[in-house]
Formats: sequence, structure tokens, C-alpha cells
Amino acid sequence: MNIFVGSLPFSIEEADLRESFEAYGAVDSVKIITDKFTGRSKGFGFVEMPNDDDAQKAIDELNGATVQGRAIVVNKSEPKPEGERRSFNGGNRGGNGGFRGGNDRNGGGYGGNNRGSDNRGGGNRGGY
Repeated sequence: MNIFVGSLPFSIEEADLRESFEAYGAVDSVKIITDKFTGRSKGFGFVEMPNDDDAQKAIDELNGATVQGRAIVVNKSEPKPEGERRSFNGGNRGGNGGFRGGNDRNGGGYGGNNRGSDNRGGGNRGGY
């Protein structure tokens, strides 16, 4: 079973988290999610346990437990449906405008970055 662990102290190490869960049974893997730029913990992670009964006991016992002064959240991790995942650029916002001519409300020219219908970027530069 894959288990989500949230509200973790930023200073906790994967070895510490593994030790907490190994008290309830075998642990296949432990992963604390970190910021890709700073390397700092994002305060949540995942623990994978092969035995569902052991995993459920760990969830029941550790959910709400205090770790280094913080009450942690522990529950079964449910995979997100494919349609709900965020893409790298934040989703379906339309394209980057570039050289567009005279469409939208930007007056044409070198307007850019029309995100859907909000028309925030680069407008009113064309038509000289």
C-alpha cells in the first residue's frame, strides 16, 4: 500500500520516517518530496508498505501523531486520475501569442502571451 504522510517537519529525514513506519511492519520505500530548486523538504512524502494490514495499522496509529512538535497527517495515497494532473506549463491556457496580426483585442502586431481569454499580455503594440 502506498501511504501519504503530510505536515512533516522540514527537518525530518527519510531514515527517521522509515523507522517510524517499520515499527508496524516491513517498508519497501520512503520518499520525502523536496523542492527541485532548493532541495528543501516540501513537508510531505510517501511510504510504501507491502502488507496492507500492517499499512492500515500504521495509518490508524500514526495519523495525528506528533513528530518533532508537529501533528502529522497519514492516510492511504490514492493515485490521481490522469485528467487531473497538472502539466508543466500550468494547464490549458491557450498559446503564446507571438506575431499574430490583427486578431483578438490586442490591435495586432507583436502582441504576445494571450492566455485564453484574459488578454493580459503584450497588447496594443501593433498597427504602426
